[in-house]
Amino acid sequence: MSFLTGPLPLIPEGKGGRESDGQAGSIVALGGGHGLSSSLSALRLLTTDLTAVVTVADDGGSSGRLRRELGVLPPGDLRMALAALCDDTDWGRTWRDVMQHRFRSQPGVEGSLDDHALGNLLIVTLWELLGDPVAGLQWAGALLGARGQVLPMSTLPLTIEGDVLRRTAGGDLLETVSGQASLAAAGARSNVSDVRLLPVDAPACPAALEAIDRADWVVLGPGSWYTSVLPHLMLPQLRDALCATSAKRCLTMNLSNETTETSGMSAVDHLAVIRRYAPEFKVDAVLVDPSVVADRAAFEDAVAEMGGRPVFGKVGAASGRPIHDPLRLATAFHDIFGEN
Repeated sequence: MSFLTGPLPLIPEGKGGRESDGQAGSIVALGGGHGLSSSLSALRLLTTDLTAVVTVADDGGSSGRLRRELGVLPPGDLRMALAALCDDTDWGRTWRDVMQHRFRSQPGVEGSLDDHALGNLLIVTLWELLGDPVAGLQWAGALLGARGQVLPMSTLPLTIEGDVLRRTAGGDLLETVSGQASLAAAGARSNVSDVRLLPVDAPACPAALEAIDRADWVVLGPGSWYTSVLPHLMLPQLRDALCATSAKRCLTMNLSNETTETSGMSAVDHLAVIRRYAPEFKVDAVLVDPSVVADRAAFEDAVAEMGGRPVFGKVGAASGRPIHDPLRLATAFHDIFGEN
């Protein structure tokens, strides 16, 4: 079946170095899930030249079902990024809610649409009609009036697997766990000791590499450390681009060290994971809420080893829940971008 459209919707091209007109310049934010959504909700308040580069290793829920049944990229994290870029207008809020809406069958009925997000179905529809994941996301962004563009880290669905160390009565047992959802759950019961992306030679999305090359700032994190943040440094072409770019780099820490993937890890341990998998990756700033740093001196030393400086700031929601407040986070980013 052929599909006829008008011209591909245009995403404003960044020119870099926009500080002179009051904006933060060209920014690339990398991650996935709720962590990336928090970052984008803040960054869209600072610039219109914003690109989200999103993990594509999800294999759970609606995304996992669509990936298995249709052989497409998992759309869920991409959908959440698009929703986060919607304006706070009637149009933006309405389309954000439409994209995030999930279908629920009546009690006692097991429906084929159960737990599918409408935005996932919309994105997959555009991919099937256009035959191009990047073009499909451009069309979705144009429909939503998104303040920026959303790109997959790779145009191939990726699989993340890791080795987890289980402590049993008979001694320690090393077990390989495959799949993002399974690995995240396994981390709650044991220590994740190694992670890998498959296929190992998967290419990075060319548009993502271009965006990183021309960026003024690259922001990595927050998010699930092993399955949303680290994968960007495990994909060879993407890691090389992040290390080679002339952009300045900001690493954003989570608001809780005790996640399902990082049980028992300190803030310093989180940085050690980054250094282990990408020792050549340097940062200019590491943004962290002081509530998650138990040993400030050790944390400052760990950041210095990565070439940067720590920026301590209250960026959590006033409710006390471990979620970033968009306005507080935007203020912190604004100060970092202005000082470096």
